[in-house]
Amino acid sequence: MREPVLVPRLQPFTSTIFAEMTALAVRHEAVNLGQGFPDTDGPAGMLDAAKNALFGGANQYPPGPGRPELRAAIARHRSRYGVEYDPDTEILVTAGATEAIAASLIALTQAGDEVIVIEPYYDSYAAAVAMAGAERRVVGLVERDGRFALDVDGLRAAVTPKTRAILINSPHNPTGTVFTRAELEAVAALCVEHDLIAITDEVYEHLVFDDAEHFPLATFPGMRERTVSISSAGKTFNCTGWKIGWVCASPELVAAVKAAKQFITFVSGGPLQPAVAHALDHELPWAEELRTSLQGKRDRLAAGLAEAGFAVRPTAGTYFICVDVRPLGFEDAAELAWELPERVGVAAVPVKVFTDHPEEWKHLLRFAFCKRNEVIDEAVTRLRKLRY
Repeated sequence: MREPVLVPRLQPFTSTIFAEMTALAVRHEAVNLGQGFPDTDGPAGMLDAAKNALFGGANQYPPGPGRPELRAAIARHRSRYGVEYDPDTEILVTAGATEAIAASLIALTQAGDEVIVIEPYYDSYAAAVAMAGAERRVVGLVERDGRFALDVDGLRAAVTPKTRAILINSPHNPTGTVFTRAELEAVAALCVEHDLIAITDEVYEHLVFDDAEHFPLATFPGMRERTVSISSAGKTFNCTGWKIGWVCASPELVAAVKAAKQFITFVSGGPLQPAVAHALDHELPWAEELRTSLQGKRDRLAAGLAEAGFAVRPTAGTYFICVDVRPLGFEDAAELAWELPERVGVAAVPVKVFTDHPEEWKHLLRFAFCKRNEVIDEAVTRLRKLRY
């Protein structure tokens, strides 16, 4: 029998820095601010609803599109933005947003198509485009006016006759930027002009800070019928391990995504779906308290990172804050990231691993602030040692 060989387009994705950095953090008993998951649970009412469903018989396959009460709750939640979806034909429940993105790309693109991806990007995007057989064209964010901004001219230049879709993530991981109305208007105009599908990753939609505001791309003129809007419960309700996500789109687009999704996981999270439905209907005030808390944690970590000698970049949303390592004498953040667990007992992730052009991003390091205050304080205490 021939030895199995991974197909070439997937070979770059055989390992991830997260697993390697986590192992290093464990080995050196480091505070892990590299991975973006909270260290506290979600709202008690949601957890009670999950327990009741678990012991109430909801343990078999849910319907393929998702339980009807969850799809109805998603439709009600989405209507807050002024856009209506039919829960029976325009909403699909998925195994988290990651599966939703992969299934959307597999369903809606093919070999020979190009997908525009904003750089830096969440690590699964590149792999999902490759699994779809398509080609990615990256357009980098630019630092402008004290924030990471969308390069609208770069986006326009990236469109070719082969372009099929554009993948947009706002609030943005890893930079923490939130795209403005003007930036998204430009994206919408580009999609309409070139008949592109937009796939939007909006998992941090409730986690925006200060005066930032989240604008779903589907709400812009001409975008309702060409946008696959993706979100999940994980970030909004501190239940990242539940992996309950969803797709909202036109019936034709949802049917296509479902055709791919049903052969990936088929269904998932039967007893968790009623709990997420409860959370969407009743726990958004809890999510607002979470947003306020995270804004404080962002400020807490930002102040500590500045005191430790980093040049801190602003963040308007998500769990993440980026810093420039050059003031500490490092040119490559990856070099420092690999040293940090052993040197001071803290783990972080270099931004360049989320890019196709690492040289342009090698000075930035990403930290997560979705942790208890005492964890953040301990990390800051340890990081101060870098200056001495």
